[in-house]
Amino acid sequence: MGSPILHVENLTVSFSGFKALNGLNFSLQPGELRVVIGPNGAGKTTLLDVITGKTRPTAGRVYFRGEDITKLPEQAIAHRGIGRKFQTPNVFKSLTVLENLSLAVKGRRTVTSGLFRPVLNGEAGRVHEILDLIGLGHKARFRAGLLAHGEKQWLELGMVMAQDPELLLIDEPVAGMTPRESERTGELLLAMARKHTLIVIEHDMTFVRQIAHTVTVLDEGQLLCEGTVEEVQRNPKVIEVYLGQDREADAADRTALCVVR
Repeated sequence: MGSPILHVENLTVSFSGFKALNGLNFSLQPGELRVVIGPNGAGKTTLLDVITGKTRPTAGRVYFRGEDITKLPEQAIAHRGIGRKFQTPNVFKSLTVLENLSLAVKGRRTVTSGLFRPVLNGEAGRVHEILDLIGLGHKARFRAGLLAHGEKQWLELGMVMAQDPELLLIDEPVAGMTPRESERTGELLLAMARKHTLIVIEHDMTFVRQIAHTVTVLDEGQLLCEGTVEEVQRNPKVIEVYLGQDREADAADRTALCVVR
């Protein structure tokens, strides 16, 4: 096994005494699609916040391609090749699908420069390649605000891809989607994984089974276990966490448990 593209070492994040992450160690290999699961409050989103520089850790280090990026600002981390897709779609609703993707092409850092700088041939080819991949070629001239929820999610995934990051961090991509939209999103992420390294946070275990080879389970800011979906769903510690044998499980965890068991 080669050097990891991402390595998190003894990562701790404290908020007024509460440890959202507690001495977490985590590594990811280039080209891997890793799914991170865990009950609410497990530290999943906090992990992404630290990797992207949005949150500073109380202790520990984050290494990307061997470089310590722990103290770098968000923009510097993004320039090094880390992109992020938040749970809620964040697109320019008044612009067309094509314009949204054109703005996101690598090298365009502001709305103004993106709108008034001509699109080069190579960039135009990349935009249309992404349009085909996300399945929105037939809606290229539609305003983004008119898209369905799932289509907005696919558009934003395309916008992240257009920035050409090496590592993509994707937070709950199928939240609010229909089963068919979820299935299509899984197909899209698997296609993206051919060219990018991905970390996907998700609660929907049916979706996790569709895309995951390796699953990381977090609980109370710590690594609970890692393995295949089958190994994780048989793990007594995971069953305990989702069942809430020692604490009451919330509705979302019970829904996930129905699949985990």
